[in-house]
Amino acid sequence: MQEERHLSRTPLAFPPTTNGRPCRSSSGYVAGRVMPARPPPSPGETSHSVQWSSSKAENQATFIARGNEQWRETEAARKRRRKVKNSLVCAGICLGLFFIVLAVVFGTNPGSERDENCPDHQLGFTNWDPGHNELKRVVIGKGDRFRLVSSATLHSIIIQQGGVLVFADNVDGSKNISLKCSYILVRDGGELHIGAEKCRYKSRATITLRGRSNEGEWLPSFGRKFLGVDSGGTLELHGALKTSWTLLAKTLPPSGLEFGSYIERPVTRGLNVRVVDQDTGQVLLADRFDTHDFANESKRLQKLLQSQDVGRIIAIAVRDSAAKNLLQLTKDTIQELLGSRLVQDLSYRQAWALVGVIGAGNMSCDESVRDYENHDTGGKAKARKEFVTVDGVRFAVSASSQWKKGIPQAEFQVNVSEGLVLELLDEVQGWEMGDRLVVASTDYSMHQAEEFTVLRCPDCTSRQIMVTGKAQFLHVGEIMDGIDMRAEVGMLTRNIVIEGEMEDSCYGDNWCQFFKHDTFGGHLKILKNFTSVHLSNVELVHMGQQVMGSYPVHFHLCADVDKLGGYSSPTYVDSLAIHHCFSRCVTVHATNGLLIRDTVGYDTLGHCFFLEDGIEERNVLFHNLGLVTKPGTLLPTDRNDAMCSSILNNVYGNYIPVPATDCKAVSTFWVANPNNHLINNAAAGSQDTGIWYLFHKGPTGESHGLLIETKAELTPLGTFYNNRVHSNFKAGLFIDKGVKVSNASADDPREYLCLDNSARFRPHQDADPQKPRIAALIDRLIAFKNNDHGAWVRGGDIVFQNSGFSDNGIGLSFASDGSFPKDEGSSQVVSESLFVGESGNYGSQGGQNKYWGVGGVEGKNRTLPRDKTFPIRGFQIYDGPIHVTKTTFQNYMATPVRFTSAIGFFLKNPWQLTPKNSFSLLKFDTKVAQRVFFGKPGPWFEGYDFDGDKNEIFHDVDGSVTGYKDTYVSRMDNFLVQHPGCKNVTSWFGSVCSGKYAQVYIQTRRPQNLTMTIVRDEYPKHPMTLRGINQRADFQQYQPVVMLEKGYTIHWNGRAPEETFLYLINFNKGDWIRVGLCYPKGSDFQIMADIYQRQNSTAHSVEDFQKVASLEELQNKPGQRKYYFDNGAGLLFLMLQARQDREGHSYCSTQGCERVKVAAVMKTQGVSNCMPAAYPTYSVIPKATVAMPPPSSGRCESCGASRLAFTSDPHQTYLRVQIQSLGKPGTQQGQETSFISVNGTRFSFGERFYMVTVDACSGTVTQNVSFAKADAVMANYLENGISARSIVLLGSKDTIGGDVDAISKKLVPLGTAKPARLHKRESIAFFGFRGNSRPLWTRLYSSPAGQGLPLLEKYIPLQLEDYGCTMVNSVQRKELELLHKALQ
Repeated sequence: MQEERHLSRTPLAFPPTTNGRPCRSSSGYVAGRVMPARPPPSPGETSHSVQWSSSKAENQATFIARGNEQWRETEAARKRRRKVKNSLVCAGICLGLFFIVLAVVFGTNPGSERDENCPDHQLGFTNWDPGHNELKRVVIGKGDRFRLVSSATLHSIIIQQGGVLVFADNVDGSKNISLKCSYILVRDGGELHIGAEKCRYKSRATITLRGRSNEGEWLPSFGRKFLGVDSGGTLELHGALKTSWTLLAKTLPPSGLEFGSYIERPVTRGLNVRVVDQDTGQVLLADRFDTHDFANESKRLQKLLQSQDVGRIIAIAVRDSAAKNLLQLTKDTIQELLGSRLVQDLSYRQAWALVGVIGAGNMSCDESVRDYENHDTGGKAKARKEFVTVDGVRFAVSASSQWKKGIPQAEFQVNVSEGLVLELLDEVQGWEMGDRLVVASTDYSMHQAEEFTVLRCPDCTSRQIMVTGKAQFLHVGEIMDGIDMRAEVGMLTRNIVIEGEMEDSCYGDNWCQFFKHDTFGGHLKILKNFTSVHLSNVELVHMGQQVMGSYPVHFHLCADVDKLGGYSSPTYVDSLAIHHCFSRCVTVHATNGLLIRDTVGYDTLGHCFFLEDGIEERNVLFHNLGLVTKPGTLLPTDRNDAMCSSILNNVYGNYIPVPATDCKAVSTFWVANPNNHLINNAAAGSQDTGIWYLFHKGPTGESHGLLIETKAELTPLGTFYNNRVHSNFKAGLFIDKGVKVSNASADDPREYLCLDNSARFRPHQDADPQKPRIAALIDRLIAFKNNDHGAWVRGGDIVFQNSGFSDNGIGLSFASDGSFPKDEGSSQVVSESLFVGESGNYGSQGGQNKYWGVGGVEGKNRTLPRDKTFPIRGFQIYDGPIHVTKTTFQNYMATPVRFTSAIGFFLKNPWQLTPKNSFSLLKFDTKVAQRVFFGKPGPWFEGYDFDGDKNEIFHDVDGSVTGYKDTYVSRMDNFLVQHPGCKNVTSWFGSVCSGKYAQVYIQTRRPQNLTMTIVRDEYPKHPMTLRGINQRADFQQYQPVVMLEKGYTIHWNGRAPEETFLYLINFNKGDWIRVGLCYPKGSDFQIMADIYQRQNSTAHSVEDFQKVASLEELQNKPGQRKYYFDNGAGLLFLMLQARQDREGHSYCSTQGCERVKVAAVMKTQGVSNCMPAAYPTYSVIPKATVAMPPPSSGRCESCGASRLAFTSDPHQTYLRVQIQSLGKPGTQQGQETSFISVNGTRFSFGERFYMVTVDACSGTVTQNVSFAKADAVMANYLENGISARSIVLLGSKDTIGGDVDAISKKLVPLGTAKPARLHKRESIAFFGFRGNSRPLWTRLYSSPAGQGLPLLEKYIPLQLEDYGCTMVNSVQRKELELLHKALQ
């Protein structure tokens, strides 16, 4: 070790971690690797060593080159020293033995039993206390083995050449060691250990990285303010085990109370009164009584109190004065009903506050008074009482009254008492008092995430935690409408902390125009050929810099870091808490095989989990949570609008970036190569996207040149299983696009690595387009409360299954590989999935939620994904082909200002659509107002006249959408695809037709800017005009959908194109249409047919067309290459008939794309519009080629998704139960009967009360009984008639009656926290449990007189150990199997 003086050497007793290989730096091998990292320098070569000083005048590292002459001098000196050394060998051996004995005796950590698994317990270490000197530079080198035993402040530390530094620990975890320095560099056999995998660090260790961006030295490859691991370095950090994150198991309402907290400061004189519901904490009535001036007010107060039910909570506070006309009878009433002892002596301007319970006597009353003197009462008269809701939530009601500096004041509050208790899905380990946690948003804005501090809670179970404060926003903790919306709860605290020391505000060149705070944090960087890196249970805070390459955790160009790279113990980061950081979370840069597990990334700038250059493969991201991912400046894709348009350093010329297309892509998971594995992750809020798969055309950044071609677009997708995405402003999941891989130039002035729209995902075996396609499987995606899309996916052969979408602007959109002829046709499939338009998650205002308005099934105010007029859609058709099957849609209800539909179409769509889009086995809930909506001119749809808008169509395979089997649904005004038997559905603006359909792809040249009009001979008065796609190309393209076996004519708004290609798209062998192309009279033609191979841009089977004399002759020879030109009408007629077979979803035949090329020589320049001459000459009476089928009859039992709940714990089985309790108003209005439903099986009832019991282990209904009234029979059944381990479901019909108070008491053992006050209630619904536990889902609902209850639904977990069930752990955990497979 090198400091200001040399320290004595200690023999090596704790060998460094080497992944099973000894560290042999001298031989050129880096421990843990198979291949040498670099050879040692030969004596004749120039080498470098570093000298370090602590001089105040010179704090920079000095690099001194040692040449050949210096080497010879060194060798001579070494020979002289060797003679002296030999004479001291004997003495050295003796001293060595002596020091070994001392090391054995004194070298272990005192005060604890030695554990060979603990680094600080190993023999041969010297206790190290370097003190505090900001200028001291330390090198821990060969033979140095130090145990840091106290806090220290240094300039820097380098650990190298076998040197080892460990942090001391003790059994009770009372050590608190803080190490502050500018940087720590571990390299060339050096090691840094804090704890170990088998010996978790128990105390608190903090590494604080210091420095400013504009001060101090800058080290190559690392920069400033870092913890770095270079070649040969070892970093092992292992904190105490803590559960990283879990989910809420019970909804956390704002303030913790169902109806919210209450605080009000009345401004009126007299007695201010609040009436509070003892069962819920809801303030039912707020009134004031001016008993100072008016005796009648005193009488009114008396009547109010006398009208309240026994048990009602009353809070009273005087403001100003209330005694002058407060009648004695009123005082007596207050004393009698509320137990007041002070009201009888209330005097002028005396402050008085009371909280009491009607009929409970003075034991339930809390009150106080303060006398008025000199315009002041000298403090508050305070009253406060605690209560508990029926659901078991403790709350406090308080009132206060005072005069302060001549001003009267009063206040009421209703709040959760003490702290909030969070109910958690999993048992949590290591969550302790003082820890910080974050609860994710479950609404559209990620900014509704909230932080809390853990409190001591001796009464809490292992699935409960008490926290300080109160929630501002709603955080859902349940499955709603079949979708798991339970908020993530992430632990932010660890006992090993790596942090950056920060300035109070932004400074220097740190993008202070965008950030007010300091963004120059510390960073942790690992370079290639490290010996061993394992990080677990470490907290990283204030890390990362808005500097390229400086991130909280950064694996930089490390290549393979698993067994393929020679690591016997593969590299991982596990259970890290990365929060309040300034540049990403974990960056994986040209690194393969890394495991990132159980890591929380919260409140960071730029892409959070970042796979950087497009060559990263085989990395496993398992059970990670990312939330509140904010924009940063580093890459165009990190930036928001302001950053995008103002950062112009790397654009060409005067180009101004376009935020929507160049930037605005910041994502929680940024995956630049599909061959990585995402399992059980949560992306819970990003400025743009939750998970983004993009496709680099080649290696980018520092990886450029490492591989010739990445083929990311063709690479099969790794495992994607059970991931959830929500609260993202753009999309939950995005699979599309790439980045620009060339520098800015005059040809393309955009910045390098900005978003680029050239990439298309089309996975093939071995990334070889000549080999079979490999479908990408998205299995178990949950996407909810994303402002724009739940998921947007572009590419070929992509399958979604077992996925749930809810409360998204648009649930799911598929876009094809690309417009024909670039796309070859592929499959995009959705199966066994659920789409929910608007759920019972109404959300909360605030937290940057922009939109609030009426929506949902009940037409109540709620947060909205976009503007209140935005047309919400479940599945959106863009182009195709797509197939949706075995899928359920529910809760799609329109509003007076908004269209809403389960199936919709891309708005303002210029692209083609294919009739091969298809739906089958769909199920639509009764709360779907419109199954389909095509569109209508107006807001969002605008003119509704793009080419794609006009050609919207899909195939209803089995009639599950329309009620007509094997029909096609198109726009009502598209007469290219209709016949007289079609059924119009006006509310859809759609038409349901039978027939056979395909497309014609028409490509034109010279000119390329024409508008094309196509007319079907049967409907000449209803032409379709197409403007074309208008790509920046030397041709134009159109793609109308056509009914087969029909005749069409095509016309132009200028002179006809000189060259026209007609491709037969989705034509099966033998399919045909007749087309007449308009040309000027006297035109000459050269017409040929061929089969075009798009893979190699070649054509074969070339045939010329021959002219015939009549249309009849042409039609009699449809399979031959003939044409007829009607010179009088100007129409060139062709029979387009497919000769080849087509397979699967391919647009073209197995031989290639059949096409016809027409080259025309025209002698005039007139407009080629032949419609006046063509019709009525070629008009035909419309008729159907395929007769309309009869309407479908009977219910489709196999339609819809098989599962009812789509959750993030797929190993758990849930029972869907519903209770519909209708009060008298509901029954009088003719609503549905009251019922109880269990997994879709409905039990209707006519009696006043109805009960169903279900075995909580098997889910089997065991009993169903009814009762005419609440009486002793019903009470006895509740107490004695229900078996153990039973789910109890109780509903009512009409107005409840009988001895409801007795029934209420019997519900306490079944789940209520106390007997509920059911007197004067209209309806009740109860979810209870008979057993030794009180599950979180137990709940009693009741409605006031005259009001009914809405349909209530719960998803109840089955077969829990808490129920007393056996065989609980027998379920296979697929996610663990997939993890094991991914790590092989």
